[in-house]
Amino acid sequence: MNQSDLEYFVTNSEAGRHVCPVCSPERKKKNEKTLNIQPDGGCLLYRCWHCEVSGKVTREVSPFDDFPPETATVKAISKPKASDKGLVTAFLTERGIDPESIGGYNVVGGTKYFHNGGEMDAIGFVYGDNEAIKWRAVTDKQFTQDGSAQTLWGIETAPSDGLKTIIITEGEFDALAIASAIGDCPDTLVVSVPNGAPQKVSNKRVDAAEDRKFAYLWAAKDVFEQAEKIILAVDSDEPGQALGEEIMRRVGRAKCYHLDLPEGCKDANDVLRIQGKERLVDLIDQASPTPLVGVYSANDYADDVAFLYEKGLMKGMSTGFRGLDDVYTVLQGQLTVVSGLPGSGKSEFIDAVLVNLAEKEDWKFAIASFENPPAMHIIKLSEKYARKPFFEGHHERMSADEMQESRSWVNDHFAFLDSKDGEAATIDSIIERTKMAVMRLGCRGLVIDPYNYIAQNSGDNEHQAISEMLTRMVQFARSHDLHIWFIAHPAKMRANDQGKMPIPNGNHISGSAAWFAKADCGITVHRLGEHIEVHSWKCRFKWVGSIGSAELQYDPVTGRYKDREHNVEPFAQVARSTGRRDFHETSDDWEF
Repeated sequence: MNQSDLEYFVTNSEAGRHVCPVCSPERKKKNEKTLNIQPDGGCLLYRCWHCEVSGKVTREVSPFDDFPPETATVKAISKPKASDKGLVTAFLTERGIDPESIGGYNVVGGTKYFHNGGEMDAIGFVYGDNEAIKWRAVTDKQFTQDGSAQTLWGIETAPSDGLKTIIITEGEFDALAIASAIGDCPDTLVVSVPNGAPQKVSNKRVDAAEDRKFAYLWAAKDVFEQAEKIILAVDSDEPGQALGEEIMRRVGRAKCYHLDLPEGCKDANDVLRIQGKERLVDLIDQASPTPLVGVYSANDYADDVAFLYEKGLMKGMSTGFRGLDDVYTVLQGQLTVVSGLPGSGKSEFIDAVLVNLAEKEDWKFAIASFENPPAMHIIKLSEKYARKPFFEGHHERMSADEMQESRSWVNDHFAFLDSKDGEAATIDSIIERTKMAVMRLGCRGLVIDPYNYIAQNSGDNEHQAISEMLTRMVQFARSHDLHIWFIAHPAKMRANDQGKMPIPNGNHISGSAAWFAKADCGITVHRLGEHIEVHSWKCRFKWVGSIGSAELQYDPVTGRYKDREHNVEPFAQVARSTGRRDFHETSDDWEF
């Protein structure tokens, strides 16, 4: 591979670890990811740990710096100099699409090589400004692609103003079918997703491993904000329904509508071909709002009921701690209230759960942490991932390469909701920034730590304000399929006759009984010298967890937890031996 080809590979790759295109073909472990790519201002730095090839390429820098950088700009491909218009006309007409009514959509025809068929006549869908061409064989359902399609097909036809409706389809032919049916409609934009429906689906939910395939929604954020209505014209199968659910989760359900396909038609092109243009236009006009007016029939939940009958109740995701999973698991769409005495390690424990979920399930998270500056928080998360300390001490610290790898991993899985303008955070600002994180990264979790940093109107009744805030957060968790952790301190408590501090629960949290009433799950982190106890004091659904507790052991070297082993070395002795800077031997508190 020459230098220009290597630089092209780096430019078109996301930050993180990759298979090195230079040395991997000649190595026994061909799939080992040894090439590390990291953003550095307006550049991408790359280095292979095996062959030591390294260098720097320029890239565009995203002005939106609260989240990880955008995917590197894709180099333009060479568009065919001539298009076989007759081939395009004949193929579209065969599918019921009027070639004269597809406006500015860029469709070309020609001969293309396919792996399983050789040279074949094909239709090509041109993405953006020669960003990519997706080819489909005319005589056989085979596909290939030049370049890399990373935007919605047809997005460049969006009107500069007056946009009211966006119709999103699962494929380019469906977009052309709808565009052909509605004709000249300047307030309506019809687009197709670039990569079809997700392949990993369970109960109409997209697997977290496919989250980054939806980056095209973030790229079209400004267009989505203009529209009053978004119609999802996806296929009627499970992957199509999962695609619709994920789009709604990211852009918001309030202005989303569904195209209800008639029996015998699996997509919009089928409707046009089988039942005609007028029928397709009627279906668009009659698209069903999501959510509806708030009243549903049992039939609206038929798919969910069938799934539960076949698969049973879905437990939440494991926290990564075997002993804790019997009493607490993590389910999307729920709210967990976390409490504990000062210095008990609430934040550190939740960080450990997030790292476990990111490692095992590839979840992404938005974090509003008011007591942890983002740089320090990144260090703590990096230590948990690398399983080595960041700073120098008596234990081996992470190397420079391990630090870069850990930072890249944190970059891929965490977004920090930092108020750089100095304004106090409000629930409105947290919700708006989290919506951005959901649209861009596909975040499945949100941490607010702690509650008392959130600004409230001075005239508000505290109990009422907390109750209304929690109601909004529960609704937000449901509508965007997030799990929200809300860390809240208990009111000041006194030791008992034996000098021991009681274990707080939801009823002890300062300000309102709503902390207990409105939580789906409630846990308390309680430190007892050499170990911690995690107490589950509320669990709304028995298949998610139960009332009970589990003991975990903390490792001050890495900041990680594990199921407790008895007769472990006391915290103080371990901390002194590691030289950890965040432990104060003379203090009653641990600064986790």
